[in-house]
Amino acid sequence: MAGVGRPPVSARAVARPATAAPRARRRRGEASWRRYAVSVGTFVGVLAAWQVIIVVFRVPDYIAPSPLQVIATLRTENGTLLKNTWPTLIETILGFAAGNLVAISAAVGFVHNRTFRHSVYPIAVTVRTLPIVAISPILVLMLGNGYAPKVAIAALITFFPTLVNMADGLAAVDQQALELMRVLSASRWEVFRYLRWPNSLPYLFSALRIASTAALLGAIVGEWIGSNTGLGYLIIAATADYRTPLLYATMTVASALALLMFNLVTVIEHYAMPWRRTNTRLE
Repeated sequence: MAGVGRPPVSARAVARPATAAPRARRRRGEASWRRYAVSVGTFVGVLAAWQVIIVVFRVPDYIAPSPLQVIATLRTENGTLLKNTWPTLIETILGFAAGNLVAISAAVGFVHNRTFRHSVYPIAVTVRTLPIVAISPILVLMLGNGYAPKVAIAALITFFPTLVNMADGLAAVDQQALELMRVLSASRWEVFRYLRWPNSLPYLFSALRIASTAALLGAIVGEWIGSNTGLGYLIIAATADYRTPLLYATMTVASALALLMFNLVTVIEHYAMPWRRTNTRLE
């Protein structure tokens, strides 16, 4: 007689949870498409306004080209742009990887060794205060005009943001969870693997998104100082020759590379933290 006194469950009430999830997914999809539409519409509107200003005020192309001229240059100079994109991309990726690996290793050392933190952290802050434009010639003099100084500059410019965020993420653990791990006699490795590392991932990926664009900037700055290839070199050459459409086309390619790396880090973050996707679906 366990079912006596309970109201009958209607088929409509049973079916509601099954239809709620697809409806929620559909609403999220519609919201995403609206956001993309607004972003694309704004971008197209800015380009249209730019084109109108150039045409109405008859701005010379050596001062500022129109978007149509930039697009034409991207098509006619695609060989030159592609040739100079590969060195910059290689320098950016290598510098990004090297700088972040060293920063993550140093942050782990900070959490587990206070002496190491107190000795290294002030040096890292001091190096960060130095202008990258001032450091670049020194690195070029020390390492030559090849890939090495550009990779070093890209690594240096990405090192500090990742170091600070990663150190904060590893240290900002819940004290009750940390005490529980100690009560369970967890080793230092187990505390790091199951508590500190998962907790630090949001901090890490926030820094990696910043570092992904900063690494490209560092590589381009290094190419300004001393190089005969790369997007930085092409910017200097186009500026010296008053080839403004090529200058804008080069900056467009550099911006596209930065956006590509930024979005790649975002995709990796999406798959590296599946529990955040679960929380988002539940909300």
